Amino acid sequence: MYSGPPADPAAPGTAPGPTAPPGSPPAVAAHAPAADAPFADRISDASFSGEISDGPTVRPAGRSWTTPLLLCAAGALALLVALLGPGIAARGTGELRIPGAGLTTVLRTVLFTALALHLGELLGPQLVRPVRGRPRTAVRSWAVLASLAGAAAAAGQIVRLAAVSDLGITETYGTREGGLLLLIANGLVLAALCAASKRPALALAPLAVVIGAEALRAHPEAYSPEFGAALTVVHLTAASLWTGGLLHVLRTMRLWRGSPVAARALLGRYARLAIWLYVALAATGTVSALRRLPLDVVFTSAYGRTLLVKLALMALVSALAVAARRRMLRDADPSVAHLLARREQVVLGLVVVVSAILTVVPDPHWISLRP
Repeated sequence: MYSGPPADPAAPGTAPGPTAPPGSPPAVAAHAPAADAPFADRISDASFSGEISDGPTVRPAGRSWTTPLLLCAAGALALLVALLGPGIAARGTGELRIPGAGLTTVLRTVLFTALALHLGELLGPQLVRPVRGRPRTAVRSWAVLASLAGAAAAAGQIVRLAAVSDLGITETYGTREGGLLLLIANGLVLAALCAASKRPALALAPLAVVIGAEALRAHPEAYSPEFGAALTVVHLTAASLWTGGLLHVLRTMRLWRGSPVAARALLGRYARLAIWLYVALAATGTVSALRRLPLDVVFTSAYGRTLLVKLALMALVSALAVAARRRMLRDADPSVAHLLARREQVVLGLVVVVSAILTVVPDPHWISLRP
């Protein structure tokens, strides 16, 4: 991947191959960038530095602080949206204020993120394994930490529920929502233990229980809650696989930046699966919206307003996904497709936050004038 400065073709008796200028330290000559590795150069933040005895210090030319700053900014934006979103959406609607709505949104965002990270790590190896010529390297697992964070978020919701209901923790366990949250917390702890074991795929069972319990918790309404819960199971599973799977693929592509052919093949495998996940999301989301949102309160209820924001974000995600797929099919170098997919991942993060807000705002049927 690296070679020294080319020899002067006009110099007689110069042997072909890489040579370093006289007096240059061998380390600098060995680290001169290759001209035929665009994928590695574009997505890598790695660089080198060293000391030259008779010259200035070599400084990294990469973006050393760009990625951490962007991540901090994205995290701060997500936190603000989660804390302020429910109140902004309900402003002027006349709906009852939900106590602790901002904190609940933050906790449910953490829970949904934990599900996405863990399911994405279970899906990722199935996409990676068939890639021919792939590097024998794998990304570090985040599944244990993610599931423990999700369990803590579920426990936090139990404490919040006890506080707003003026109940003890034990009494809160006896309520419908408290019991389901306890089941979610225990399921995520068990999933973390499975992820830390030699058979991490066993985590699928407790994660399935967690998704089922969350679907039941999200549908306490009297009108066909079983059907609504079934829709949520499919919707939440597809969303978690899409978001978490994409993150795992992007992390792996970064690790494979020296093997653009394998990275491009991996992104292609994910893109083919993402089409079916998108279909499942669109179908279940449409049916759920028509079932839960009366048309006369689309613009005058917090649920309707939040749903419109989510639809706008999903339209942006769709455009970025289509653009990434086109560039992947057209270009041998996957760096541009990788960049578009990273932007898609950022917008998907906002979709997760908005989805959490949807689970917190009041049921719009209460202000609908339709019978």
